[in-house]
Amino acid sequence: MNAKSSIKTAPQHEQLGLSDAEVVDMYRYMLLARKFDERNLLLQRAGKINFHVSGIGQETAQVAAAFALDRERDYFLPYYRDYGFVLSVGMTLKELMLSAFAKAEDPNSGGRQMPGHFGSKRLRIVTGSSPVTTQVPHAVGFALAAKMKKQDIVSFVTFGEGSSNQGDFHEGLNFAGVQKLPVIFMCENNQYAISVPIKKQLAGKVSDRALGYGFPGVRVDGNDALEVYRVVKEARERAVRGEGPTLIEAMMYRLSPHSTSDNDLAYRTKEEVDENWKKDGIPKMKSYLIQHGLWSEEQDEALHREISQRLKDAIEAAELAPFPKPEDTLLHVYASEGEE
Repeated sequence: MNAKSSIKTAPQHEQLGLSDAEVVDMYRYMLLARKFDERNLLLQRAGKINFHVSGIGQETAQVAAAFALDRERDYFLPYYRDYGFVLSVGMTLKELMLSAFAKAEDPNSGGRQMPGHFGSKRLRIVTGSSPVTTQVPHAVGFALAAKMKKQDIVSFVTFGEGSSNQGDFHEGLNFAGVQKLPVIFMCENNQYAISVPIKKQLAGKVSDRALGYGFPGVRVDGNDALEVYRVVKEARERAVRGEGPTLIEAMMYRLSPHSTSDNDLAYRTKEEVDENWKKDGIPKMKSYLIQHGLWSEEQDEALHREISQRLKDAIEAAELAPFPKPEDTLLHVYASEGEE
């Protein structure tokens, strides 16, 4: 064996600047988001909650992106499937369950909005609204403010590929490109805009659309956590250097129906879904950790038990919490005199 061949290459996460503890935490958040999602599907079927929009199959990219950002300073504008993202930046299971059960203590909307409309002043998660893609120009506005204040922070916004056909998307990208704003646009391309497959939505790639607005567009495997981390980290570094925005297209697959009111087998086959389960990023991340001696099956079983108990506790707390009072319907809808 020659000297060159005996040199060991550092694991990919170390090359990216991630510690062993950080890469294990990424996996923990991915699994936490998955189990939260699965439990909500069961709660809706049992009549405990009214509605759930699932993000199963998208957690890998969401968590990886969160870890690549400054979770103490950046501003976040997630879309309605981003449970993995909001958990990674600090939202708790109890807070998400309060939202699912539409309780008054829900920090997102006080129990007056559908689940998935995230908002937290404490975590700099900008409140989302029901019309898709409105968060894109809002993200551009936050990035403009950061540039005007000369702050080394970025705004990060996510959306589905169907949203990239809306006017708000193009107006936001155009303004961000002209002004060279510190904003990262990440499309979670899950192949379906509700029931419409990607071949009927797009002529080309979402990431290619960035070229028309004067900044880079990057396509990445959304099931590869470390690649998503690398791309988002590079986009953030580029933004704080004053070089402007980046459009990231994370390719993935929505493994669950669009929502609990959707029958996905009416527009796609079980065989197609089963084939895409083989590409799921969570088992890939688990295998990576085991391969590098950072995880074991025993630890995995313990993590499943821990998450199950945490979910149980969060559900019990949400069920006991009070509903919004009828007289509070318009609370925080209209500003009172002197209110910020």
